[in-house]
Amino acid sequence: LRCSCRRGGGLVQAGGSLRLSCAASGFTLDDYVIGWFRQAPGKEREGVSCISSSGDNTYYADSVKGRFTVSRDNAKNTVYLQMNSLKPEDTAVYYCAAPDNTIVVLTPGCYGMDYWGKGTQVTVSS
Repeated sequence: LRCSCRRGGGLVQAGGSLRLSCAASGFTLDDYVIGWFRQAPGKEREGVSCISSSGDNTYYADSVKGRFTVSRDNAKNTVYLQMNSLKPEDTAVYYCAAPDNTIVVLTPGCYGMDYWGKGTQVTVSS
């Protein structure tokens, strides 16, 4: 798994938008629940959003609800996190993650992840 920033990289102004991508090779991401997490300095890791294997169910942390959207593109074997109306409080290192099996179902907080992508820094300036 790997995560990357789109449309301006990892530095944006408050109110701006950014899209993160989670891609994988060697296995099919759309067989798995995929989660997005973030960790800010001095804070615990937070489950931001996750999407079921089918894409029919999603979870969003209250802090991002209405601003972030998780989606998946099966043809590209990629899961996206579209982040809109960004706030300085969104500044963190963001990770995508997947469980080690296809049985894990979406749960609040996106627990059950075993494989973690390389984190990417998202910085939102005021």
